[in-house]
Amino acid sequence: MLPSPLTPAMAATEMPPVMEARRWLTGVTFPADRPLINISQAAPVDLPTLGLRQALADAALNDPQAHLYGPVLGLPALRAEIAAQWSASYAGTITPTQVAITQGCNQAFCAVMATLAATGDEVILPTPWYFNHKMWLDMQGVHTVPLATGAGLIPDATTAAALITPKTRAIVLVSPNNPGGVEYPAETLAAFRDLARAHGIALIVDETYRDFDSRSGRPHDLFTDPNWPDTFIHLYSFSKAYRLTGHRVGAVVASEPRLAQIEKFLDTVAICPSQLGQIAALWGMQNLTQWVAGERAEILTRRAAMTAGFAALPDWTLLGCGAYFAYVEHPYDMPSDAFCKRLVTEASLLMLPGTMFMPQGQGRAQIRIAFANVDATGIAEVFRRLSALTL
Repeated sequence: MLPSPLTPAMAATEMPPVMEARRWLTGVTFPADRPLINISQAAPVDLPTLGLRQALADAALNDPQAHLYGPVLGLPALRAEIAAQWSASYAGTITPTQVAITQGCNQAFCAVMATLAATGDEVILPTPWYFNHKMWLDMQGVHTVPLATGAGLIPDATTAAALITPKTRAIVLVSPNNPGGVEYPAETLAAFRDLARAHGIALIVDETYRDFDSRSGRPHDLFTDPNWPDTFIHLYSFSKAYRLTGHRVGAVVASEPRLAQIEKFLDTVAICPSQLGQIAALWGMQNLTQWVAGERAEILTRRAAMTAGFAALPDWTLLGCGAYFAYVEHPYDMPSDAFCKRLVTEASLLMLPGTMFMPQGQGRAQIRIAFANVDATGIAEVFRRLSALTL
């Protein structure tokens, strides 16, 4: 029991799923010939490139400003670089004053949502959802309205329209999706933009995994609309593309009036984003384009291996696959949370059950597999173990 009061909203918020899954490993000894394969979390485990680490070291040693408070909305050079590169890649017009830097993309989401939704308001999240989005809404007493996506995991704007009420403040989309892996068609995103604009609510699109989209060219046309700032809010993370998870660097692209309100949140919570992290992100944007292209090619190779692997497991159903994730249904007569715990001891595999990404009582046969840290040999071993199960 806590020695002091706990808010009802915090008490009702689920525990962090990745941390919960890690607790399943406590006391488990894995056979030497079957070591643990951890496919539970979508975070790079390899070091950043040597050049980026050298840039970080140089800044730490020789740039006095790197150790001081910086601008609340981020380094001007990084904001300008994002504005220029996003304008080019999305064929739109984005100014540096429409960009803010945050301590990771989760903080970007929290900062945006703090300006949009208060206790008792509603936000629409497609299912399966990214659990940290749901957790933040729960902590704030904001009601999450689930939007079912069906077998293809692509949300439908017409279905969403029926969920909008006077309390609705935003619709949140993640593409490529976490946890589903699917890439939302440009037409889908445009339909949601039109829906949000018609109802005077915000459309938030989290593109944390945009660098690993399998499609060539821009994934959507939202920034080509000259009036995009009235409805559209874009989120991004530098953690995946440049292996900067520990430095916590994310970004928000939104209207200047929105960023003026977001600045209040950021100043109160963190004062400013990490200076060294921002320096690393800027160096990566300016120097690692070809390297990121190689990382994308490797992820697409692993995606193909996952797709082929499930094609050879006909009792399993592959619901979505892309970026860092495969989202599947297992064929066994047990809920996915119990099944995933069994996989730890009986197959030395750590995955997250679909129950962590769905409303209570749903996702009971679903699993998210985060395969970005497993090479082709490791993926083949995952499928060997799955095919050998005798539950």
